[in-house]
Amino acid sequence: MSQSNSGTNQSSVSKRGASAKARQATAKATAPASQAADKAADKAGDVTSAASDGAERVAGASTAVVHSASERVQAGRQAVIAASGQAVAFAKTAWTVIAHRKLLAAGVGAGLSALGATSYLAGHRAGRRTHGPITRLTGGRI
Repeated sequence: MSQSNSGTNQSSVSKRGASAKARQATAKATAPASQAADKAADKAGDVTSAASDGAERVAGASTAVVHSASERVQAGRQAVIAASGQAVAFAKTAWTVIAHRKLLAAGVGAGLSALGATSYLAGHRAGRRTHGPITRLTGGRI
């Protein structure tokens, strides 16, 4: 048995050496392909990372655009509300003037009459000569 064992050991050692050589040869042959695959995987990771960063930037920019647009819409809506409020106030004033046109005309007429009378009296008084106290007491006789 010792002979058969030693023969078995020798064949397995030679088999091991052959398989090791085959593995080394296979590793040498596939090394460039393995390195290329590793580089491609690294580049794919970089591209994926860049695409992810780009997508985040685009999402951030689009969010800012949407936010800005919503603020502009809100400002426009408030401007329309303010303008409509002013239009309503103007229309109400105009309607009040039309509804009370007779009173308004009478008030304007009375105001003009009062203004005319005041200016006449002021002008009349300014045109008079001043009199002394005795002349005023006697009514201008002395």
